[in-house]
Amino acid sequence: MTAVTTTDMKSKGKRTPKPYTNAIIAGVLLGLVLFLVYFFTGDGLGASGGANRIAIWLAKFVAPGWVNSTPYLIKYGGGSKNPLDSFIIMLDIGVLLGGFLSAWFFGRFSFETIKGPKIQPSTRWIIAFLGGSLAGFGARLARGCTSGQGLNGAATLSVGSWAFLLAFFAGGYLLAYFVKKLWF
Repeated sequence: MTAVTTTDMKSKGKRTPKPYTNAIIAGVLLGLVLFLVYFFTGDGLGASGGANRIAIWLAKFVAPGWVNSTPYLIKYGGGSKNPLDSFIIMLDIGVLLGGFLSAWFFGRFSFETIKGPKIQPSTRWIIAFLGGSLAGFGARLARGCTSGQGLNGAATLSVGSWAFLLAFFAGGYLLAYFVKKLWF
């Protein structure tokens, strides 16, 4: 692997990335954001709810009869309900815009496929798509994503959410042991 120096970046027209925020400070800020979201909306943070609502909106656009006849979908988008009429949609849009602006402002925005030397870009994209699909399916099956379970559940001292977090991190560390050779 070759290291990219500040001089290399300037010669390519890229800005030098600024350092990341200290993890403890970032965690405290995230906790404050979670508190403010609870305070102002009465709901917590999460990502899969927004993705779920967008999928229901698309389904309602293509097959409204199916949405109106499926009990699970009715509560989100049945009849005259608009599935996009939820704060979680604005939250997801804010996360996307905030992430883009932060990456641009701090000099980290680029189009690249981050992968190990033993993986082809197409393989990396396939693995990412499959992993994201499984994670999305699991989030809907569990009725919440990792951010919803981890942030909201842990903040409200839910035993199930704490058990989920422990299993999530343990599973991640176990899987990393088997795939780390592909990245280094």
